[in-house]
Amino acid sequence: MAVLGFEHVGVQIIDIEKSIKFYQDVVNLELIDQFIHTDGKLKLAFLGLNGEIIVELIEGYNPDLPEEGKVHHIAFNVNEIEKEKQRLVGLGVELIFNDITTLPNGAKYLFFKGPDREWIEFYEAGN
Repeated sequence: MAVLGFEHVGVQIIDIEKSIKFYQDVVNLELIDQFIHTDGKLKLAFLGLNGEIIVELIEGYNPDLPEEGKVHHIAFNVNEIEKEKQRLVGLGVELIFNDITTLPNGAKYLFFKGPDREWIEFYEAGN
């Protein structure tokens, strides 16, 4: 098992600028990174403390959020994400997307489903 630690919680939001301001001013997190996803549709922002990401804000994934909001996924740091994908497939784990995605900052991720269909992400930081 190559899980190195907790990475972040992904939260679906409606207005990324409003949410960034809230998480900065109210929760006192710092904005660590922000960019448009490689799909050209989603806006992503990563906030945390001392350079460590805690929360990923995701705008554009689902505009119909329930009243209580929506935690999109939980993410874990891994290394050698390609080998992790092979291990998951070998265990018969259901992948959400077949391909590993590479973000503009060089990070790579892979989503798969847990036993109750919750989304779990393996995340390898960019170099």
